[in-house]
Amino acid sequence: MSEFVTALTEVVGAEHVLTGERISEDFGHDEALSMLSEPPAVVVRPVSSAEVSEVLRIATAWDVPVTARGSGTGLSGAAIPEPAGLVISFERMSRVLEIDVDNHVAVVQPGVTLTELDEAASAHRLTYPVYPGEQSSSVGGNMATNAGGMRAVRYGVTRHQVLGLEAVLPTGEVIRLGGKLAKASSGYDLAQLIIGSEGTLAVVTEATLRLSPQLPHQATVLAPFRTVEEVARAVPPVLASGLAPLILEYIDEFMMAAITQSQQLDLGISAEIKDSAKAYLLVMLEGSCTERLEEDTGRLCTLLTELGAVDMYVLPGSAARRLLEAREKAFWAAKAAGADDSVDVVVPRASVPEYLRISAEIAQRYDSPVLGCGHAGDGNVHFAVFQPDDLVRSALLRELFEAGMKLGGLISGEHGIGKAKRRYFLELTDPNTVALMRRIKQSFDPHGILNPGVLLDRPE
Repeated sequence: MSEFVTALTEVVGAEHVLTGERISEDFGHDEALSMLSEPPAVVVRPVSSAEVSEVLRIATAWDVPVTARGSGTGLSGAAIPEPAGLVISFERMSRVLEIDVDNHVAVVQPGVTLTELDEAASAHRLTYPVYPGEQSSSVGGNMATNAGGMRAVRYGVTRHQVLGLEAVLPTGEVIRLGGKLAKASSGYDLAQLIIGSEGTLAVVTEATLRLSPQLPHQATVLAPFRTVEEVARAVPPVLASGLAPLILEYIDEFMMAAITQSQQLDLGISAEIKDSAKAYLLVMLEGSCTERLEEDTGRLCTLLTELGAVDMYVLPGSAARRLLEAREKAFWAAKAAGADDSVDVVVPRASVPEYLRISAEIAQRYDSPVLGCGHAGDGNVHFAVFQPDDLVRSALLRELFEAGMKLGGLISGEHGIGKAKRRYFLELTDPNTVALMRRIKQSFDPHGILNPGVLLDRPE
């Protein structure tokens, strides 16, 4: 190991090779609730793709497992390193390299946070629309898990925003894929294969991202319903109305109470409505013209009333911002309340009512509170699971995942598989699909050093 550290030091300098007590506890974990921290043996902080290339060549030569790390805000354990492994930290590769106004793109390094990117784009009245709820997360981490969030119903997820990237293979080879292009049809789309691969195929060192015009006006409507099923059934008609919501979220009564209490937020909802409402639909519209936006808001309120909403709240700007901020912090509210795990199953949006019904039955059978909110517009259901017994919780989670897959869904819509859900993924996914994924992994990473144990089992 000393020779390995010496080789790394020659590449990035002694100041940027961390070992022993110089390694912060943060490098051993992400935000996955059910995973233990595993501090790495070494942390390096490169400043360029050339340094990343040399670091990976050395790691391959010494057969040392590598985990790339951005902000460490993931929820699946994908940023938890191997005990004898190497972490590549991108804290020094965190620059917005270019905002190209004519092409509506940004070129950034992987350590850039969403807050930093949004500030740079806003100066040109542009926005990066991915909004996963944690703006301190890094672009590289978002690409690794194909992050989505509340705005995905209108703008799509991370893979829809990535036009090109630069990545380094574990052999040290640097590849450039795509670019400032509106479309491409030239060979395999390797960039899209790397996005969502959770750091198991290549290390991204630069990304070219699509930006969208920043629309100046928003209107936010909160509609309480008598049942969660009524909320879920209201979603397809809202999307079919042509209103094109920016945000379309459902929040159950327990999660609404938790997030409003944690943020000390009073929305003016009467006690009578709170008692009758079992779930809420949160809808945000945006536009460039106030008159058109007011007209659309009126249409939305009329439609939601027809769909069974027991009341309607058009929230003023400050209240809307605070509620959205509270919704973003739903995970932290659940964590503070003692949640033992989190689930982000995705199903076809028309199947959400059925999935919520089945999930409630599963939770009741295991005598385990399963509380939720989610991206109703794209079928991404988020649950906080309260069950401290590991064996009971494991059986409960497996049934929740299996129920979603039987409805045509997947185990994860945006958090990824990581180490936390790997076992369920491998048990429930078609073996032929898993076998193909292993062959792809072998092609990109023949020595198996990139994030072993994430998504797939560690190689023999």
